[in-house]
Amino acid sequence: MIIDCHGHYTTAPKALEDWRNRQIAGLKDAALAPKAGDLRISDDELRESIETNQLAKMRERGSDLTIFSPRASFMAHHIGDFDTSATWAAICNELCYRVSQLFPDNFIGAAMLPQSPGVDPATCIPELEKCVKEYGFVGINLNPDPSGGHWTSPPLSDRHWYPLYEKMVELGIPAMIHVSTSCNACFHTTGAHYINADTTAFMQCLTSDLFRDFPDLKFVIPHGGGAAPYHWGRYRGLAQELKKPLLKEHLLNNVFFDTCVYHQPGIDLLTRVIPVDNVLFASEMIGAVRGIDPETGHHYDDTKRYIEAAALTAEERHKIYEGNVRRVYPRLDAVLKARGK
Repeated sequence: MIIDCHGHYTTAPKALEDWRNRQIAGLKDAALAPKAGDLRISDDELRESIETNQLAKMRERGSDLTIFSPRASFMAHHIGDFDTSATWAAICNELCYRVSQLFPDNFIGAAMLPQSPGVDPATCIPELEKCVKEYGFVGINLNPDPSGGHWTSPPLSDRHWYPLYEKMVELGIPAMIHVSTSCNACFHTTGAHYINADTTAFMQCLTSDLFRDFPDLKFVIPHGGGAAPYHWGRYRGLAQELKKPLLKEHLLNNVFFDTCVYHQPGIDLLTRVIPVDNVLFASEMIGAVRGIDPETGHHYDDTKRYIEAAALTAEERHKIYEGNVRRVYPRLDAVLKARGK
């Protein structure tokens, strides 16, 4: 199988965005605020939004299953308060669940959390448990910066986050570390804020002993790990200066990187520098980079092409496409085994 660990519902019917705009307007004028039940999207609308977009590209490019979560830039945890985020997260997660029910062989869910700046992450646990226990989701997206580019939360190594980690370990789910929209003009959302956050999350893990407290905790750092693979020598050296163990022992039992890197040299670097056991296939298709590369004539986010062209053995490709994802997402592995796969 070819399993894409990083997909977002970027093509949801426009009614979802319209509802969200009304919710935001309602923060200033309560009379404008919609109820959750006001959003009506039919199964046929969901089918059309998927069949002509993500599913069509999966079939064209040769991937089988996508771990599917709400649109990252729509999470926007900095808007409103916890109740705002809780309602919004529940709506977005339910849509992803419905997609997974309509296309069970092709999509399985990962949850958006109802995070809010300054609010205890433990408040996210009810939504997390609902998504895992009732919807069958296999992971979560964890935003290390709910403030939207101002970084007002403690680092991921802080005990502030421990209630979530305890629940993740209990349920056997990993977190993809994924920020949302930047409302700081200094940081372009997808070109700077996302990559900054990936790098920042990696460094927060490196400088801490988080995984001594949580040896079974798993993080997926997307977009190829930000700057980490490119500056691996720097991080090895910093770990040495900080008297930390070798990175293989210190981080690589717990931290993994995806292949949302949109050119061949980037994938070649990733797969040479990072042990193949820590690389998970992903495309984030119909996401931040949707165009066609004029140098190749192919879509930038057709990442399977890069894996196929990389200097990898068949066994290494199998690990990237399937084996590693099943190991990092044990609930996904259990679902597939139950299906005889």
